[in-house]
Amino acid sequence: MQRASVVFRASGAAASRFSATNVFCARLGVRNASSIRVVTNTKRPDAAADTPDAPSTPSAVKYVENKFSDSKYTSSKPADKPAFDSDTAANGDLASALFNPAEGYLQGSHWSTSFQGMATEPFESRISDVLMAPITESEIEIKPDGLLYLPEIKYRRILNRAFGPGGWGLVPRGAHSVSGRTLSREYALICLGRFTSQARGEQDYFDDGGLATATEGCKSNALVRCCKDLGVASELWDPAFISQFKAKYCAEEWVTHAVRGSKKRMWRLKTRQWEYPWAKK
Repeated sequence: MQRASVVFRASGAAASRFSATNVFCARLGVRNASSIRVVTNTKRPDAAADTPDAPSTPSAVKYVENKFSDSKYTSSKPADKPAFDSDTAANGDLASALFNPAEGYLQGSHWSTSFQGMATEPFESRISDVLMAPITESEIEIKPDGLLYLPEIKYRRILNRAFGPGGWGLVPRGAHSVSGRTLSREYALICLGRFTSQARGEQDYFDDGGLATATEGCKSNALVRCCKDLGVASELWDPAFISQFKAKYCAEEWVTHAVRGSKKRMWRLKTRQWEYPWAKK
């Protein structure tokens, strides 16, 4: 079998960094470390002669030549296109700036448009029992405006119990959209290789510094909406259950803002106390 001859070229002190050649062997597919030699203070054989105006090059690996495959590799690669580009956003094209084709979600994946496996057959009874199990009332939260909700991490735990970690996933079905200060994106929920549901998640943001958090909020909001089709926490959309839960576990009170002095009628769980800046007076 022909033996690969790999050359590392480096300058001066940088050559000492390549004593651990086994790491590079593994990355290049060379099994025998003896086939690698380090050459210091040399130029690339195909490089043009240095000129006074030529920019200086860093003292690191310039290139790797693998004579076995007759291919050359540079030590650096172009940086990936950022998911958010402030210059593009400044020109008003925020939706395009947030869509990064390099992230791979919509490139070469049929899940960006496919409905494969939709409504072909029910999930097995064990999975259905986990998904449609009554929610634990102690896990329900209430927003100040009276909206009941289950923290999104609870939905992820239910899906993990039903399908196992890695058995489900959210796939973007398009780029982010911006309307005013609301960011949104369409997602599809795929479970065990089957299209299960699709929903648009949304999240408000106040400045460009909050975009990373807003994109994550979009994903979580879409997940909650997709889970409705699987029957997860369906009680939270049942008016009768909502009324009974509020009467039993919640309280609506007038509270005062500690700084502005304004008053507002807000909801809380009876097991919780008002937190600053709100207080009951």
